[in-house]
Amino acid sequence: MKLRCSFSSRQPHFAFCFAVFWLLSLTFGALAQDRLTTKDGKTQDVKILGVNGSTVQIRVGAGSIGIPLASIASVTMAAPAELAAANTAYQAGDYAKALPLAQSVDAKYKGLPTYWARQATSLLGDIQVALGKLPEAEAAYNDFQRIYPGAGNLQSSVGMARIAVARKQYDEAKAKLGPIAAAALKEIKPNPEHAPAYSHVFLLLGQIAEAQGQTEIALENYLRTVTLFHEDGNAVAAAQEKANTLRKNDPTLTVP
Repeated sequence: MKLRCSFSSRQPHFAFCFAVFWLLSLTFGALAQDRLTTKDGKTQDVKILGVNGSTVQIRVGAGSIGIPLASIASVTMAAPAELAAANTAYQAGDYAKALPLAQSVDAKYKGLPTYWARQATSLLGDIQVALGKLPEAEAAYNDFQRIYPGAGNLQSSVGMARIAVARKQYDEAKAKLGPIAAAALKEIKPNPEHAPAYSHVFLLLGQIAEAQGQTEIALENYLRTVTLFHEDGNAVAAAQEKANTLRKNDPTLTVP
C-alpha cells in the first residue's frame, strides 16, 4: 500500500487526508519513533522517512504520505548516525570523508525543522570551505538561507564571513562578524536559533586575530566560543584546540 496525499490547506480534501494520516498513524503506532506537531496544535507519534520537496514523508503501513512542511510547527527526531560520523570526521580534519556523510543527511532531511537538520545543511558549507571549494560553499550557505529563513539569515552571513577568512579578506570578514558579535555579547540568554552561529562568530574572530598576530585577542575569542557560546560542538572543538595551541606556544598568554 502506498498512499500519496498532496496536502494543502486550500484544497477541499485536506481534512480527509489528515484524517487518513491520523487514523493510520494510530494503527501503525508501533512503528513510530518520532514526534510531529502541526501548527494547529495536533501532535502525533510517527515514523519520518525524510523530506521530499515541500513535504515530510511519513510512513503509513507499507507506504507513505506527505505532510506539508509549511504546516509543521516542530519535529522531535533523533539525528541520523551519518551526521555524528560527519561531525567526527570534520573535527578530525578528514573533510573528504565528512563531505559525503553530510551530503547524505542534507539530501534526505533538508528543511526539517530540527536543530540537527539545520546543522547538516550548514556543515555542508563549512566542509566545502575546508576543502577549498568556495563557490560550492557559497551555494550551500545561500541554500541554508533560503530553506531556513530565520536562523538561515544569520548562519549564511557567518558562512560568507568564513569564505572571506579563507580568502584572507579579513577586513571584509570582520565587517560581517562585528555587528553579530556585538549583539551576541549583549544577549543575556542567546536565542536558541542564533546560538550555534554565535559559536562560529567568535571562532572566526579568533582566527582573524591570530592571523594578524593579535594572540591575546585571538585567545579571548576562542575562549568565548568554549565558555559562553558553546552550542555548536564543531566550533567548540576547533576553538579549544586553537586556544590550547596558543597557550602551549606562549604559557604567559592571557586574555585582555
